[in-house]
Amino acid sequence: MDGEEQREGNASYSISVKGMNFAYQDQPPLFTDFNLTISSGSRCLLVGANGSGKTTLLRILAGKHMVGGRDVIRVLNSSAFHDTQLVCSGDLAYLGGSWSKNAGCAGEIPLQGDFSAKHMIFGVEGIDPARRDKLVELLDINLQWRMHKVSDGQRRRVQICMGLLRPFQVLLLDEVTVDLDIVARLDLLDFFKEECEQRGATVVYATHIFDGLETWATHLAYIIDGEQKRLEKLSELEELNTGTTLLSVVESWLRSECKDRRKKVVKPTSQQFSSTSPFDGSPFRSSRHLAYFR
Repeated sequence: MDGEEQREGNASYSISVKGMNFAYQDQPPLFTDFNLTISSGSRCLLVGANGSGKTTLLRILAGKHMVGGRDVIRVLNSSAFHDTQLVCSGDLAYLGGSWSKNAGCAGEIPLQGDFSAKHMIFGVEGIDPARRDKLVELLDINLQWRMHKVSDGQRRRVQICMGLLRPFQVLLLDEVTVDLDIVARLDLLDFFKEECEQRGATVVYATHIFDGLETWATHLAYIIDGEQKRLEKLSELEELNTGTTLLSVVESWLRSECKDRRKKVVKPTSQQFSSTSPFDGSPFRSSRHLAYFR
């Protein structure tokens, strides 16, 4: 790739993953030579079965896990892990499943204490008041809510509001709309769409709820056991051109994946349990079944 192509590549991709390897301690590799590119301004759905690696991938992109090599993970052409200014500036935002907000360089703030929603939201300094007011109205937040008394859905609205106070360039969402009612969820998706279309921001959204996403998303990435199986524009997804819903398409993929996984399971034979130990007949001998229950 020559210099001009490299510059074009840096400008056209908000996220670039090249040859990533990752494993949790004492666990087999979750990602091996993993590659992914996400275009600037896109709204990409990240889909896959439970345990496929979606949450881990989002946390890696958010700089919460270290991956060897500064050029392996590039977000906004910077190292997601090493360049802390990405998070401190708000250019890179991550909203996951926990009741906490990563407030720049200050670390994570719990959202369940005995304090008001106003205390949480207005306590963030250096933000645009107009944007703050718009988010409070959009998410229908009562500033007098006490965070230890509200419902999960109401607490989630405050979490989302705080995560969006600063204009992001890349937003990573991990099932963050799961507690919202349908009106709040659709209004929030419209807000994300507006951010992408008007400011060129990029959203990566991992979810198992597909209602209304056929016309919202621009791209879809499908992951199986840490491997990218599909990455394409939704407008070019052949299955959707036949009038099938996105939910039905993803369901068929996951069912096919489940069948393939079952075929790979090797059933144990009686020989695997045989032993020539002289203690086989002893009542004190540990068996596989006893070890399982222990």
